[in-house]
Amino acid sequence: MKAAFYTLGCKVNSYETEAIIEKFEKENYKIVDFDEVADVYVINTCMVTNTGERKSKKYVRRPYQLNKEAVVVVMGCLSQLKAEEIIKIDGVSVVLGTKNRENILEYIEEFKRTKLPLNKVERLENDEKHDSLFISDFKHHQRAFLKIQDGCNNFCSYCIIPYTRGRIRSKNPEQVLNEAKKLVDSGHVEIVLTGIHTGGYGTDIEGYSFAELLKDLDKVKGLKRIRISSIEIMELTDEVIDIIRKSKKIVNHLHIPLQSGSNRILKLMNRRYDTEEFLSKIAKLKSLIADLAVTTDVIVGFPSESEVDFLEQLRVIEEADFQELHVFPFSKREGTVASRMKDQIPDEIKKERVHRLLNLSRQLKETHTKKQLGKIHRVIFEQEKDGFLQGHTRDYLLVRSKLNESLIGQEVEVRLIDYDGEYCFGELV
Repeated sequence: MKAAFYTLGCKVNSYETEAIIEKFEKENYKIVDFDEVADVYVINTCMVTNTGERKSKKYVRRPYQLNKEAVVVVMGCLSQLKAEEIIKIDGVSVVLGTKNRENILEYIEEFKRTKLPLNKVERLENDEKHDSLFISDFKHHQRAFLKIQDGCNNFCSYCIIPYTRGRIRSKNPEQVLNEAKKLVDSGHVEIVLTGIHTGGYGTDIEGYSFAELLKDLDKVKGLKRIRISSIEIMELTDEVIDIIRKSKKIVNHLHIPLQSGSNRILKLMNRRYDTEEFLSKIAKLKSLIADLAVTTDVIVGFPSESEVDFLEQLRVIEEADFQELHVFPFSKREGTVASRMKDQIPDEIKKERVHRLLNLSRQLKETHTKKQLGKIHRVIFEQEKDGFLQGHTRDYLLVRSKLNESLIGQEVEVRLIDYDGEYCFGELV
């Protein structure tokens, strides 16, 4: 039997797909490319933006064109909210949401028996428990993603995710540590901690916190790097900062979402900080953690965003001196507070502002990167591409080097010698 998978969206989705692939492999399925003819297709969907929803529906329709007899399973955020719509798409056999994925093989067998499309989406309860998905080897990447929590309690006014993922629930600490050890045993030397609200880990566990988890992971033998996929500025407490500062494993790169540089817009977004707090914490982080690189998310064209608001955003971004920006035009998500706000911004203004921010991001990245030329960095090479080994430094610079493939998966010292606007180039020290 052959199975094919396609994942859209975030690192959490990537983790969940990988965990399900392990289940299929244990049942002797052969994993093939999504464009090949397979017996089972699994699509892990996204709906954080209109683009994510549109792409998800496109890939849900693809398997029926390849094999009309295949079992097609659709899961993830889009199907959690729009199960009835998804199950009507030609060829769809089983619809799951963002829970009960561990039962996917049972549902496939049920469909084979009944030949009736199955809607297995269930409501997410406030006291929902974390799922039992587990990965022992992240086969499709040298950097292993490790999901430590699910859900979010923040309810930012623009965000649909609390409705598709539910409230915060943390994975049992023992399971996290056991999973980390299994990944190290499988050859992974870098683990990326991921979740819907990663820094919220532990808020539902009495006597245990995200800081405690970082301390425990820091003790895992053989693990060389711990990377936090994203963390809110409010979760960077003095304790967490001190742990990061002292650790030799937690990397000197943090992704901290800003979302807007206008206090008026931040309030409308229901973000729980202002720009003064944000900039003060960024300055503190950079003063305490040597050579810290900070990347961020920003949303452009939030309802009522004026040119004055946008210029204030530019000022805050420049003052924070981010290494790079992830820029998103505001996406109107039905069911959110922001979707009902007046003064929606026209698409042409969003596009123009996105373009300006992307230009600023390129300038910031070039300035930061060129300061690193001539310096020695430790790089973990992840793959061979275009005749180069390619991997990341601790501060998340993407590096290419003409080296032997035997170095893939190892952390080696490289001197950065050039930058072409996309890649750094380095030579082995």
